[in-house]
Amino acid sequence: MIVADWQAGTVTDAARATPSGRVLTLDIPSWPGNDPGQHLDLRLTAEDGYQAVRSYSIASYGTGPRVELAVDEVPDGEVSPYLVEDVRPGDELEVRGPLGAFFVWTPAQSEPVQLIAGGSGIVPLMAMARAHHDSGSTAAFRMLYSVRSAPDAYYAAELADLVDEHFALHWAYTRQAPDGWAEPAGRISRALLERVTAPASAAPLVYICGPTGFVEAAARIMVGLGHDPARVRTERFGGA
Repeated sequence: MIVADWQAGTVTDAARATPSGRVLTLDIPSWPGNDPGQHLDLRLTAEDGYQAVRSYSIASYGTGPRVELAVDEVPDGEVSPYLVEDVRPGDELEVRGPLGAFFVWTPAQSEPVQLIAGGSGIVPLMAMARAHHDSGSTAAFRMLYSVRSAPDAYYAAELADLVDEHFALHWAYTRQAPDGWAEPAGRISRALLERVTAPASAAPLVYICGPTGFVEAAARIMVGLGHDPARVRTERFGGA
C-alpha cells in the first residue's frame, strides 16, 4: 500500500551512528507499513515557504507507525545537514510513502540473495537482512558491505549478530582497514567480488545500493562474472 499524501511524523530518537550520519526513528500514526527495501520522500519547508524534497531508504519494515531512517550528511546539501546536525526528538517531519516495488525482498522469496552495500547504501539492505532473520528464512543470504573505515559503518554490531548458517557477512574498507585486517584498503574489485560473493551458478538475486559510481562498478563486475543482468537490482544516490 502506498499513501500518496504527505503525512506528519514525529522524531522519537536521533542517534549519532557514524562521524557523518545519524539514525532517525519516526512515529508516523498513519503509516501503512512497508516492505523491506522500500523508501520514502521527506519534505522540509522553510519559514519563507521554500520546500526541499529528498528520498531516503527505510531501514525498518513491516506494519506499525515506527519508521527508521539512516541519513549521511551531504556537504552543501539542503536537507541532510539539518537531519544530521539539527533535528531533535519531538520535531515533526513530513513524509510520503512507502515508495518502490522493484528493489524489495520479502520472506516469501526462497532463492539465494547477494546484498552489496556501499556506505549508507546499507539502509534498504538492512531492512532485508532484518526481515530475513526475523522470519526465520532459510534462503542463503550473503552481504558485502564496503565502507571507508570501520567507524563509517552503520549497524556494525547488529550485522555481526545476524551472522549464522544462512547469513554471511564480508567487510571491505576503501580508505583505512582495521589493524590486522588481512586485505589492503581499496575500492571493490573483480577479484574481491569473485571471491566473497555468491557465484553466478547459484543464480542469486543481487541487490546493490550505494553511491552511483559504486553501484555502477559493482553491477558491471557482477554481470561480468556471469550474473544475469535481469537478476541484478540496483538503487543509487548522488552526493558523497
